[in-house]
Amino acid sequence: MIRVMVVATSPVVRAGLSAVVTTNPRLTVVGSASDLDVLASEIGQLQPDVVLVDLSGNLQQSVWEKLLVIQEQQYPLGMIVIVEELDSIDLETGLRSGIRGILPSTSTESEIVAAVEAIAFGLVVLHPDAIELLSIREKVVANPVQTLTPREIEVLGMLGSGLGNKAIAKGLHISEHTVKFHLSSIFQKLSVSSRTEAVAVGVRLGLIML
Repeated sequence: MIRVMVVATSPVVRAGLSAVVTTNPRLTVVGSASDLDVLASEIGQLQPDVVLVDLSGNLQQSVWEKLLVIQEQQYPLGMIVIVEELDSIDLETGLRSGIRGILPSTSTESEIVAAVEAIAFGLVVLHPDAIELLSIREKVVANPVQTLTPREIEVLGMLGSGLGNKAIAKGLHISEHTVKFHLSSIFQKLSVSSRTEAVAVGVRLGLIML
């Protein structure tokens, strides 16, 4: 039996997550907490295998530091967090803090249950979107972005609006060949290989707004 502890500021969310966990006969909820301070004080007594933490409430304030302190108590613990927006948190710091699972709040019941089981067996669980964000950030860190020209930023912005090469060419009164040239330069400077990646990096760097 896998012992699970649920942490959430909202009593409704705690009850909901507890109900989700107990849909699997291999999982049992051994306790719940309203915040990480309560978790820290009760974790030794309850001895959960996995802690399921909802960060969509007011828990995000210095949350990684608190989680790191809990991990440093040397309790063998698998911790999974649920967040509203994956790109609103520092994924790398979270993983370094000992987090073993990161899921968006849109995750289904079956995804949450599967993640809890996987973490209990020592695996790391990341939502595909989180993996993509980490990949993009690694590329940006590994390859400092060269400055885009004003025209390239215009093209990137039109990419973000979902326009194709023909529409971009028409909007900027340039040839499609020139658009392709600009795209090639943008991809190289941002160290990306697709239009989607280019837009994602552009948004993250503040070059364009969606």
